Amino acid sequence: MSRSIKKTIVWLLILAAAGAALYFYSQSKTPKPEQLYRFQQISRGDVTQTISANGTLNPVTLVNVGTQVSGRVSKLYVDFNDEVEKGQVLLELDDSLFTAQIEEARGNVRNAQSSLELAQANEARMRSLFQQEYVSKQELDQSVQALKSARAQVETAQAQLRRHETNLGYSIIRSPVSGVVVDRVVNIGQTVAASFQTPTLITIAQDLTKMEINSSFAEADIGNIKVGQKAKFNVDAYPNRSFEGIVKQVRLNPTITSNVVTYNVVVSVDNPDLILMPGMTAYVNIAVATYVNVLLAPNSALRFKPSAEEQENEAGKPRPTRKQVSADKPMGKIYILQQGQLQPIPVELGITDGRSTQITTAELKEGDRVVVGEIGGASDDAPGGRRMRLF
Repeated sequence: MSRSIKKTIVWLLILAAAGAALYFYSQSKTPKPEQLYRFQQISRGDVTQTISANGTLNPVTLVNVGTQVSGRVSKLYVDFNDEVEKGQVLLELDDSLFTAQIEEARGNVRNAQSSLELAQANEARMRSLFQQEYVSKQELDQSVQALKSARAQVETAQAQLRRHETNLGYSIIRSPVSGVVVDRVVNIGQTVAASFQTPTLITIAQDLTKMEINSSFAEADIGNIKVGQKAKFNVDAYPNRSFEGIVKQVRLNPTITSNVVTYNVVVSVDNPDLILMPGMTAYVNIAVATYVNVLLAPNSALRFKPSAEEQENEAGKPRPTRKQVSADKPMGKIYILQQGQLQPIPVELGITDGRSTQITTAELKEGDRVVVGEIGGASDDAPGGRRMRLF
């Protein structure tokens, strides 16, 4: 064998070895399919579905105390947070005008009574003269009519007197209920005018140990809410404390804002410690369904969608067989890794608690690893990540 041929063979061997080394090196650097995705396990446990809404805490009975007459506030006996009893005087209006009107009305009553006495005397005299045939029947009738008119004038004057006395009574504002003053909108010296509507002077909460939450739930959720259901809520004033209430009423009157329909749900709340205050914002959660010991999939697995290239590869593969499902149940798709390829598994979806969803399928069991995202991709479960409502 010539020397040149030997040299050629040596170079070919060197090139083959280099190519093999390069191939194995590239293979070692290529990530395995298991390294491209993030996984979580299918679990088994309990799941509770809740619906949420914001609402406002209010006393069960809130009374707006107003005035039926106009006048200047001359005396004020209560302030914010004062406890009051039913019938207690809250404030007084200046009664000078009402007193003068009463004196005028009393004078009118005395004048009308004097006219009545004169009319009675004239009627008696005319009746006596008529019996003696000194006056005509017409003159007698006129005296009778004058007597009736005098009596009516007395009744009118007396009614006007009672009216002014009633207005004098209205100048003293009393509490219609026992409770706590939560608002006062007038001060001493301020003039209040009662014209077409009664102005509110003081607001009284009858019993702050019994509160209620007025919340608005979307029409998609209202069908799951029933009177008597338990509700949990939080307030900003006590972020680490959870409170409970009972659904008291689901009101039929809808509220439509920008084509969005909501319904008012009233939640009854006990407030024995008086730590919940009127006007606080309550974040209400109502449990509408609970299932025990069911198969649960992370919601991120149901949100995962493979890349376009993987979807093309998936389209050419046969679909796995699955059991017949009900047409009224929502469906989802979960991906698993089989032989280095993504494999979709159709699943029936049940209720969700926002993190996990009840699923029904024969292809998955507790402990199976499902794909929840790609390595380096955004995670819905990462801190600060945006949470989306699935169903």
